[in-house]
Amino acid sequence: MKTGTLPPSAFDMPAILLSGTVDQDMYRDFRRQLDAIGDRDLVVVELTTLGGDPEVARMMGEDIRFKSGIQPDRRFVFLGKAAIYSAGTTFMSFFARSNRYLTRGARLMVHERKLDKKVILNGPLTTCIASLKAALHEIQCSIEIQNEGFANLVHGSQVTLEEVLRRAPENWYIEASEAQALGLIEEIL
Repeated sequence: MKTGTLPPSAFDMPAILLSGTVDQDMYRDFRRQLDAIGDRDLVVVELTTLGGDPEVARMMGEDIRFKSGIQPDRRFVFLGKAAIYSAGTTFMSFFARSNRYLTRGARLMVHERKLDKKVILNGPLTTCIASLKAALHEIQCSIEIQNEGFANLVHGSQVTLEEVLRRAPENWYIEASEAQALGLIEEIL
């Protein structure tokens, strides 16, 4: 994999431009642009988002991870502009730390996944237990997935997983210069 700090001119014409809610529409737009990158050696993915669906962010991230693995001579770089909240930070976590850039004044936001679910208990008692266990398993699996993303985000940085787990419940906002000082990103443009 190619590394080294890139000059600002490398970000002049990003191959993939994304803005808005991380959702199925963004994923379709992302795939369309990803499939059209041609023979570029440097693929800059620019994102601004207030968040969205973390599973869509993971799908996009897995696409980047897969392409990086099968095309090692190509460099995939993340550029976060203005706001990279929630699912946007999840997506960024799939890029190697050395391939993460933010614009001056940009903010990352890290928080725990959220759940809004009603569990209705109605029927034979054993069925009620099964319904409760199913809800509990959903929560436990979601926490594992969330924590895998947190571990990806802090890999190679000065931030511990324990610190993220402590700060995420309160919505941790990280300004670009703090993100750089913490080693979460490579550079600020």
